[in-house]
Amino acid sequence: MFKGQSKNPFSLFVLLAGIVFACLLLGLTAIILAALRPESQSIPAGTALLQVIAAPSDTPVLPTALPSLTPTLEPGTPLPPLPGVIAVGALVEIKGTGVDGLRLRSEPGLQGKVQFVGIEAEVFRVDQGPHEADGYTWWFLVAPYDEKVQGWAVSNYLNIVQNP
Repeated sequence: MFKGQSKNPFSLFVLLAGIVFACLLLGLTAIILAALRPESQSIPAGTALLQVIAAPSDTPVLPTALPSLTPTLEPGTPLPPLPGVIAVGALVEIKGTGVDGLRLRSEPGLQGKVQFVGIEAEVFRVDQGPHEADGYTWWFLVAPYDEKVQGWAVSNYLNIVQNP
């Protein structure tokens, strides 16, 4: 060994050159990966995706015999209500009450206790009526989804449901 020479086989210059070389390799790798990355296809916000599914195209089979033009009813069967006319068995919806709703009362008349408030467009089945009280025509309504939701309501805010 020469005088003034250290025992360390690596010099400071070699160490710095190695660090610079490693940084260059890391940078080159990042550039190559960025260039090879596929472009992302983003969907603009607010765009709905819709998939249309074709309906089966079965041809309906027509009956061989023509139906009878005269309806037959069993004895004691009530007649169906006329279109647009409120009657027992008809479905009605609440209309014209806005956010106030329609009060269903325990008995026909304004003195009946309010049992339930039906909301606008809610549908009920007519079970009883009509009954005249306090200058109004009252019908007993029952909710088809819950038999406990029921009461007498004024016909002024009821519209017949044509096609239930």
